Amino acid sequence: DFLCISLANGFIQLRYNLGDKTVLLQALQKVHANGKTWHSLKAGRVGNEGYLDLDGTNITHKASPGMNALDTHTDFFVGGVSSLNLVNSMAVENEPTGFTGCIREIVINNRELKLTVTDPKGGANVGDCDGTACGYRVCKNNGTCQVENSGFSCSCPQEWTGSTCEQSVHCSQNRCGSQALCIPQPTSFSYTCICALGWSGKYCNNKIHFFIAKFVGNSYIKYTDPYYGKRDLQYSRISLNFTTNQTEGLIVWMGKSENEDNDFLAIGLANGTLKVVVNLGERISVPLINSKYSACCDAKWHFVTVVQNQTCVKVYLDEELIVFEDIDPQRKYTALNYGGICYFGGFEIGRKVNVVTTGLFQKEFIGKIKDVVLFQDSKKIQLMKAEGYNVYNGNYGN
Repeated sequence: DFLCISLANGFIQLRYNLGDKTVLLQALQKVHANGKTWHSLKAGRVGNEGYLDLDGTNITHKASPGMNALDTHTDFFVGGVSSLNLVNSMAVENEPTGFTGCIREIVINNRELKLTVTDPKGGANVGDCDGTACGYRVCKNNGTCQVENSGFSCSCPQEWTGSTCEQSVHCSQNRCGSQALCIPQPTSFSYTCICALGWSGKYCNNKIHFFIAKFVGNSYIKYTDPYYGKRDLQYSRISLNFTTNQTEGLIVWMGKSENEDNDFLAIGLANGTLKVVVNLGERISVPLINSKYSACCDAKWHFVTVVQNQTCVKVYLDEELIVFEDIDPQRKYTALNYGGICYFGGFEIGRKVNVVTTGLFQKEFIGKIKDVVLFQDSKKIQLMKAEGYNVYNGNYGN
């Protein structure tokens, strides 16, 4: 498999191969080869459908039915490769040559690559296109950079301050406590503090401890499984208790959630009904739902267990088997390679559930979670020892 963006005869080309055939998309207009004009390029694929957008002109191409996941297992190269032998002959039009020009602001799956001397794994013969201390976008939040004898300085917009305009003026004198996040509130000329796991209070100064986690909507816990390397991933299991008065919400996501091809096992609510989705590789399975059983809004604790035996999935609600399905009778993928990561209630601050899950779940969880057990472990996991924000003590009251 491969995905390659190249310049051929003045035209930007996108080629990708998901294991069966190579797809080619070519921009409609040539690029300006004057060394002065910057071009904006967006390219990629959703399933087996590719898209290429050059300076706002978009084209798409859907491959014939077949593979729809990009499985590369290799490094990501920009501008060239360490050896031309690494380039698949189908990935370029002619003999492969390195790129000559400037590249900036590379974003892969919503994450910007840092094009610095120290961040990449390696490289050679790469220089600074800007040539000044200002470089590219050292001043954040639309700040203006000026070259100084000692380096550079930033002129910041009214709402921002700091050496690189990185801090909101509303948070410059904040009283948020240990590890808390300051969230500016421009309309009220103030701020709010989002507390790290284990802290509470207006300024996150109160240390708390709990065994029942209370999620309020903009909350999450990220737990790293210390035994992941020893797990038999063909036979996964998770169980927990939850209570909620909401009809929508993501309860747990076992998986790294970094890109669309990551394996995952997800449990949540949709229209008041328990919804389970399992992806063991290449494509998302059909969501597993039994609408006969309500799982919300009754002020009760509900006990859910999901068991994955290779491609067979069982879902128990309050100790009653409500779903038993073989999600892939062909047994193409049988292991849940979830990377040892479990999210509870949602994802990191700023990452919306409906975006990260591509619409499988609509909202962050509001309610309580307790008694989480992974696989056949004899002990419940200690949520307090994970990372997270905006999670409160649910041991008492509502």
